[in-house]
Amino acid sequence: MTLAFLNPSRSFDETRNAICFIGHDGMFQVRFFVEVEALRMSGNRPGGKEAAERAYLSAFDASRTSIQDAARKAYVPGRRDAYTLTAANFR
Repeated sequence: MTLAFLNPSRSFDETRNAICFIGHDGMFQVRFFVEVEALRMSGNRPGGKEAAERAYLSAFDASRTSIQDAARKAYVPGRRDAYTLTAANFR
């Protein structure tokens, strides 16, 4: 099977400072995290924690296709149940 992104939901993970989203390989669920630095946000965090989280989620939404492409490249079937994408995954 190939990795698919059937569920468009995503969330901000404060502990990891990353956006979390889910991929599926057949019946197996695979978690992905995109570090916020990889989203190429400006160095200024907009007006507080909640505004920053919204900005990160919006940046993820705007780059969803390239993020999912990077996730497919990083994914190795059966290896792990979670992957963290960094800026290096987008070069």
